[in-house]
Amino acid sequence: MFNVILFGPPGSGKGTQSEKLIDRYGLVHLSTGNLLREQISNQTRLGLEAKKFMDSGQLVPDSVVIGMIRSAIKENPDAEGFLFDGFPRTVAQSQALDELLAENHSEINAVLALEVSEDELISRLLNRGKTSGRSDDTNEQVIRARITEYENKTAAVAEYYDQFGKVVKIKGEGDVEAIFDALCNEIEAKKIV
Repeated sequence: MFNVILFGPPGSGKGTQSEKLIDRYGLVHLSTGNLLREQISNQTRLGLEAKKFMDSGQLVPDSVVIGMIRSAIKENPDAEGFLFDGFPRTVAQSQALDELLAENHSEINAVLALEVSEDELISRLLNRGKTSGRSDDTNEQVIRARITEYENKTAAVAEYYDQFGKVVKIKGEGDVEAIFDALCNEIEAKKIV
């Protein structure tokens, strides 16, 4: 099993590249946002628990999110691997994910970090906001706050995985196919090891 974490600030191209990587490598896409929506929609025990927190304006606790990830992994026993998107966001979540994967005799093989300048991110998100219908993509101050929050939270996660030599920084600006090729080259290099 080959497991990848795709990192990148809002607007870095994670969505575009995730789809391409999933198609190329047959990975199961685990997006915590999608998992939360699915669990709530299906009214599972974890979904109902998460909804209580969300309805009261609180963050969903790590234990609930990890439970959803555990469930998704168990539901895909024959997966080639997983692509984690939007998770982990803290060192505690990273450690919990590592423990969960170890229970399944697996590990994170690569952490691919898309690097894009703040000016480019703002430009991309404002353009996306014109068609996405997402209000958080139409206000530059909100966008800047999201980028800062991302940088503050993920820096520690990157440092955590960097101590194991798993973080690879990829230039996320330029041609979409060239970025995809760079991601694939890193995956291929890690798969050989």
